[in-house]
Order: sequence, then C-alpha cells, then structure tokens
Amino acid sequence: MPSKVTLKAVAAHAGVSYQTVSKVLNGQLRVSAETHQRIMDAAKALDYHPNQIARNMRVRRSFMIGYSWVQTSPDQVNHILDQFLSSMVHEAEAAGYHLLPFPFREGDEQVDDYKELIDTGRVDGFVLSSVNYNDPRIEFLMQRGFPFVAFGRSNPELDFPFVDVDGADGLHQVTRHLVERGHKRIGVIAWPHDSRVGNERMRGYFDVMQSAGLEVRPEWIERGQGTFEFGREAALCLMDLPAEQRPTALVTLNDTQAIGAMHAARERGLEVGRDLAIVGFDDAPMSQYLFPPLTTVRQPIRAAGRKCVEILVTQMEGKPLVEKGTLLSPELIIRVSG
Repeated sequence: MPSKVTLKAVAAHAGVSYQTVSKVLNGQLRVSAETHQRIMDAAKALDYHPNQIARNMRVRRSFMIGYSWVQTSPDQVNHILDQFLSSMVHEAEAAGYHLLPFPFREGDEQVDDYKELIDTGRVDGFVLSSVNYNDPRIEFLMQRGFPFVAFGRSNPELDFPFVDVDGADGLHQVTRHLVERGHKRIGVIAWPHDSRVGNERMRGYFDVMQSAGLEVRPEWIERGQGTFEFGREAALCLMDLPAEQRPTALVTLNDTQAIGAMHAARERGLEVGRDLAIVGFDDAPMSQYLFPPLTTVRQPIRAAGRKCVEILVTQMEGKPLVEKGTLLSPELIIRVSG
C-alpha cells in the first residue's frame, strides 16, 4: 500500500513551508496567485487528501449543522419539507458544511438531544423548524449562546435569528381574491388554536374580512389537523349548514386539507370552482394536476432554506448579522378551483 501523502510532501513539491500549505488549503491565508497555483498543482500532482477528522479536531469545529423536524405520518408525503431540506443541503455544502438530521422529541425531552450534540462537539449550530409558542429549544440555545436560526417565529418578546414565510400575507391575498370574485360567506378549514403558524395565517383572513365589512361567523371556522381526513370532514360540516348560512368559498391552511375539501364537495354533488370555491396553501407539486387545478399559495421554501443556512453560517464563523429576522412573501397562484 502506498504511504499517505503529507502536508510536508506537498510543501516540498511546491517549494513553500508546510504551514503555508496548511493555511492556504484551509482558506486561512492569502498568498500571491502564483504561489497559490503552485500549491494547488502540487496537491493535485501528489493526490493529496486532507485528514478531515484531524482538521476538525485541530480547529475544534465539526462543520456539521444539526436539524430535527416533526415526522410526517407514513401515509403522507411532505413536499414542503423535501424542498426545505434539499435547499439547506446544497447551501450548506457550498459553505463547507453538512447537515446532521436527528429525531424531534416532544415535551421535556425536546432539548436533550440539543444539549448532547453541543456537549459532545458534534455540531457547530442548529436550524430549528416546527417552532411554536414558548419553544424550549429557543430559550435553551439563547441561554447557551450557541449559534442557531429558526425557520419560524415564536413569542414576540424573544429576540433571535429567524427566517419565516409571511403566512398572514398569504391568507390576506387569498381572502382578498375571493372577496373580489364576489364571495361574502367565506369559511376556513384551520389548524388548532395553539398553532402559531395557523394563527399567523388566520390573521390575514380576519383582516380582509373586517376591512371588507364582511361578517365572520364562528360556525364558518373549523379547526383541526392538516390532514386529508380533517379537510374532508370539516368541509362536509360547512356544507351541511343551512343554505342561507353556507359558505360559498373555503380557505384551507394547506393543500392536503384542500384536497379533502374537494373530495367532500364532489360527495355533495358540487362542482369545485363553480358551485364552491376552494383554495389551498403551499402549492405542493400535485396541486396543478388536480381536477380542477387548485388555487393555492406558493411558499418560497427553497429561498427560506438557503437563507436559514446563510444566517447560521454567518454566526458560526463569528461574523456580525446584518439582519436577525427575514420575512419572505408568498405568492397567490390562481387556478380553476378558486
């Protein structure tokens, strides 16, 4: 077996000190273009590959980003998560980091994995998702002074780096669109009261209804999980209201609920888009292929993933943050259903 090529061998081949080779290859030293090229050529000629583990131990960095998320049930596909993960992986790799996924735990154990990963030096920072009110991970990481960025906001009084999609603006666009189409009785298939994301989105609905002088009846709002089953059941309940009270349009907080509502409409013999308008949120890939194609809100998820990594890398490299919070605007995609 051939012996492993060392930094000193590369240095001798390039005619410089091994300290210079080490710092140039690690991006810690600027040298002339001619010297830099000589070092790169020597490393290539000798087929030099740095010992990444030794390098990490030397600089006391892991170059890993920790990330956990709430698992999707086995019978569902989470296209939004797929887009978010892929964008983070590409952005992290470009910056010299890799993603370390780990399970999301509920309750008191929620911060245990974060503490262990910090104490064992296996990550340099975290991206948080599924952020809610009084999130114990945020308080813990702020107390430890450890680099993190959250995909989502939490309590207004907490000051921490975040990237979020403006859900209120998303439902504002949806509701305004339906009002402009002449709808006055607009129902919502929403999420539970303790959902921060759900409450943010609902704020846009309430704002438009109030500014348009339209009534919001409690029976027009059904709250539950973001599943196909709940979307269908909630829509059936709303369609079973007396004719003079029945909503003529339904807003849902994700596309999965909207698909359930579309099935319910067909069960009642209604034509979606003509007899009942239905609008989703997320613009999942299958939305455009439904019958009829679903009007929905497109989230800039890939941009969110890239921005999360950008903000986190800035912290991990000890640079000042130009902005702590980034709020991205969604886009209403108008199709046939609404």
